[in-house]
Amino acid sequence: MSNSPSLPSDETLQKLENQLCFPIYAVSRLLTKAYQPYLQELDLTYPQYLVLMLLWEHDELTVKALGEKLLLDSGTLTPLLKRLEQKQCVSRRRDPRDERSVIISLLPAGRELQQRACHIPATLFARLDMSPVEFETLRAQLQHLLIQLS
Repeated sequence: MSNSPSLPSDETLQKLENQLCFPIYAVSRLLTKAYQPYLQELDLTYPQYLVLMLLWEHDELTVKALGEKLLLDSGTLTPLLKRLEQKQCVSRRRDPRDERSVIISLLPAGRELQQRACHIPATLFARLDMSPVEFETLRAQLQHLLIQLS
């Protein structure tokens, strides 16, 4: 005999209140909205901020690596990277070892934004009213879900 609960009926599963996708979608929208005032001060969109966070960590990455880490295709990344290049935050150059590959490098203006943005994660964490353990547990569960769905 199994200890796992049986699945609810199809009718029950079709209710919005019983969906996993909806609260994740809504939380994602609300979290992105919570970032907006801080990112507006930096003249960044949320996706640009994510790219910069990776570059602050790695200094340079290929477009392919950025896309894999952010789960974005090159069609989405390319215009975003062009705008960051126009702001002189990043540079784009062909990899001399593989002309098909484009390397994105952090420039001084992009590095300077790191200093101006350093308060954002702690500020938003404080708004969540969660303990560090609750935060890490939720983050780990969401990361596991991402892996399962990828």
